[in-house]
Amino acid sequence: MTLDDPALDTLMLPFEQNLLPWPQDGDTLFLRAREGAALHRRPRAGLVCEQSFKPDAEALQRAGLALVEPGDDHRYPLVLLLPPRQREEARALYARAVASAAPGGRVVACLANNEGARSGEDDLRKLAGPVGSLTKHKCRVFWTAPLHRPDSAANIDAALLAQWQALDAPRSIADGRFSSRPGVFAWNRIDPASALLAAQLPADLGGRAADLGAGFGYLSVELLQRCPGIAALDLYEAEGRALELARRNLAPFESQAVLGFHWHDVTAGLPERYDVIVSNPPFHTQGRADRPDIGRRFIAVAAEALKPGGRLWLVANRHLPYEEVLTASFGSVRTVAQQDGFKIIEAVKARPAQPVRAPKPFNKADLRRLSRRDPQQ
Repeated sequence: MTLDDPALDTLMLPFEQNLLPWPQDGDTLFLRAREGAALHRRPRAGLVCEQSFKPDAEALQRAGLALVEPGDDHRYPLVLLLPPRQREEARALYARAVASAAPGGRVVACLANNEGARSGEDDLRKLAGPVGSLTKHKCRVFWTAPLHRPDSAANIDAALLAQWQALDAPRSIADGRFSSRPGVFAWNRIDPASALLAAQLPADLGGRAADLGAGFGYLSVELLQRCPGIAALDLYEAEGRALELARRNLAPFESQAVLGFHWHDVTAGLPERYDVIVSNPPFHTQGRADRPDIGRRFIAVAAEALKPGGRLWLVANRHLPYEEVLTASFGSVRTVAQQDGFKIIEAVKARPAQPVRAPKPFNKADLRRLSRRDPQQ
């Protein structure tokens, strides 16, 4: 259980202080839900959670909370929301939350002050009319008046609602080569680190491959285009919204290689073995601070999953301390390129040492042959 989550703690304050009622009849939808102690201090009857990030979804399941898939038409008397940092993605979620509220239902959201709390409150006000608010733990929780009811002070802007709902729709980027959407990694451009790695991939890579932290599929597409010997490719991605895009972007390659798409937390390990792994590992979670431990774990997992002689091609920011785990996990490691603050590394899985063959023992026939030899020879 996550014990220190100020935004989650603040989100629940209006209910703990009896400023807002918790619905007694009907379910409560929690968008971008996170597990934490605040969810368990009081009974939360009917709480269902939606979470597209695999580690957070698994934490919710371990805590016994129900998960729902996005896209149902159910209307809820209460919709909770922990908005993401990306503005367009957040606005799309505000619109979803308002549209998901039942007549008389409310939307309650919370953001850290340094994550755009005031802007988020202004956005919800623009969309749904007057809001209440409360600040604590350097966070701001804000909520609508009862929605979709004639006698309410809420004033939903229908045109803005439709506009913001469309913000999450996949759209073309990179001159139409890829589909992407707000909120996924490098959503509106080709990430320069990934592009640098793609440019260094040798054409002789072949066999069964994996892309760890595949995002919307850029590196996988480049790998298949540059390396015709790749017969099968598994994409592992923890963010479900990105994996949906990867399926779309890899569709033209279904006849070239056997493709697998896995909503999976790479840090938990991989179920298969590979000849080739490519990766631009993440090194952040929800906060802005570097988390090199995530990248180190990606490297260790790649080493475990590669066959002897298998090759890892990796890109990382130059300052990230990955060399120790690379040296400990692989038989050989070389820096292929350093450019624009990034480093490209090839690491090869060591092959097991061949056992030294014992000399063949002499038998009687060998001894007779030796005894017949001329001693002058």
